[in-house]
Amino acid sequence: MKVLLVDDEYLALNLMEEYIKQLEDFIIVDKVKQPLKAIEVLQNQEIDILFLDIQMPLLSGTNLLKVIKNPPLTIFTTAYTEFAVEAFELNAVDYLVKPFSFERFLQSIQKAKKLLETHKKESVLETEKKDYISVKVDGKIRKIYFDDILFVEGLKEYVKIICGSGVYVTLERMKNMEEALPQNQFIRVHKSYIVSKKSALVLNGNMLEIEKHQIPISREKRDDIIKVLFE
Repeated sequence: MKVLLVDDEYLALNLMEEYIKQLEDFIIVDKVKQPLKAIEVLQNQEIDILFLDIQMPLLSGTNLLKVIKNPPLTIFTTAYTEFAVEAFELNAVDYLVKPFSFERFLQSIQKAKKLLETHKKESVLETEKKDYISVKVDGKIRKIYFDDILFVEGLKEYVKIICGSGVYVTLERMKNMEEALPQNQFIRVHKSYIVSKKSALVLNGNMLEIEKHQIPISREKRDDIIKVLFE
């Protein structure tokens, strides 16, 4: 699970980093002191859990969360208790008051992990009921059937959906697109690519051939991808 740490104090950042290093399945994507830098990371990276300080120069943590579209699960970290009500009104997973122990931190991150797992299960069940996805293209809502999709390419804040019927570009994150597509029909083969299992017929080295397109696959996940697609 991918984590972003945001705090204007190095001591707080370093402490949380040390805590997370003791846990499995968690990767720190970045740790930043500036709220505006945090917004940039959130716009360009897929983050599962955000640890966010409240009292920061230029922009408070609560105001930062208000300007982010589809924010990740957020755990506020602060030395002040008076912002708790506002934090939970913003759907915070938890509210850690500094200084907090590793045990308290662990309790918080396990709560977020359970929520992520629940959301993923609900998303899988929901997508398996449908045979299409609805996306906004050129100001219009378009229905795209799963059977028509060849692959999806991530372009920072946008995704390009390559179909047999055409190419559609929509403002969406790859993480959200991955959750919206049924796992029994699609697989993420690279940080920038999701492919239709039935369309991926040829693997040449580390490149999938889908019609006339060459799709790179993750070297780290190559063996797992081959098992899913070709065994």
